[in-house]
Amino acid sequence: MSPGSLSRVETRRDLRDFLALTDRLYAGDERFVPPLHATVRAWQRRGVPMYVLRRGGRVVARTTLHTDAALDARLGRATQLFGLTEFAEEAAQELFDGIAAAGGGRPLFGPVSLLPNQAGGVITSGFAERGFIDSAWNPPYYPAAYEAHGFTRRFESDTWICPVPEQPVFAFDDVRLPAEELRVHRGDRRRVMEQLPILREMLNASFASLGYYTPISAEQLAEQTDGLAYLLDEALLLYLTKADRPIAFVLCLPDISTFVARIRGNLHPLNQLRLLATRSRFRREAVLIVKGTIPDEQGRGYMRLLSRELHDGLRRGGYHTLRSTYVERTNPGSAAQYTAMGGRPLHGYTFYAKDFV
Repeated sequence: MSPGSLSRVETRRDLRDFLALTDRLYAGDERFVPPLHATVRAWQRRGVPMYVLRRGGRVVARTTLHTDAALDARLGRATQLFGLTEFAEEAAQELFDGIAAAGGGRPLFGPVSLLPNQAGGVITSGFAERGFIDSAWNPPYYPAAYEAHGFTRRFESDTWICPVPEQPVFAFDDVRLPAEELRVHRGDRRRVMEQLPILREMLNASFASLGYYTPISAEQLAEQTDGLAYLLDEALLLYLTKADRPIAFVLCLPDISTFVARIRGNLHPLNQLRLLATRSRFRREAVLIVKGTIPDEQGRGYMRLLSRELHDGLRRGGYHTLRSTYVERTNPGSAAQYTAMGGRPLHGYTFYAKDFV
């Protein structure tokens, strides 16, 4: 049974309508970067419950309504998650009523796609600035609507935008390299599938203390990084070993957001060829997807070393701008690196919860 007036996406036509909603909501506005259609279709094949809200036969809102046992264990309660959540302003009440009905009295948390350590969120400021891959963009009525309907902000954060400095801004004493048996490794398109498990181990260790983080599985990482070898600029994937033990990493990608927005997320084979033919155009701006240091090696300046090498790669590659996915405001250490580059917050960012005790 569908929750409230929401109807479950069952057919191919339903899924087309689900995907097409944002084409209408954001028609002509390339600030919104849609999720790739292939990703959404894969989620549906896996059984992720997707719903639409129709009025007069026309879709005016959409959402997923899903749960995750690992996140429930992390939060200490059964939680109704929702994600890919988009709506016309006048549809907010009916949509949120449907989400609450699905929860059956459980706390609500979202929008997450499919988990907060993967993607999701709502921007709360910086609406004039375009969105980018692995990040959110929405109009100002979104946070207003959530908060008018009883949702409260959780894990408030900011995305960042930084100029790529013409001169190095991060110092590291190179005498430490042989003394501590440090070695910087770069991405390798031919070996990326071998490098991903190394990154996953460090990623899970680095973020284990965050309240929203659940360990990412090999399957989830493969799904999130599908096509990475195709996009990878090898100078922008770095990890550090100490006596051959991986201890820190940083992953950036060329920013193809404007292309994805232009094709409305439909990266079909012809659009893949178009991207391949024009990808040199997207080597001017980059997105920092994730970085981290394992807990017992934090505070020793290793991220400064990787940041120095990353910015050298950005300069050599001709990049002029770096954007970063959201950084919690309770994590000033990460934000300090962006400030040192001359960066500034780009979007205020939050997740929303309701009925959390």
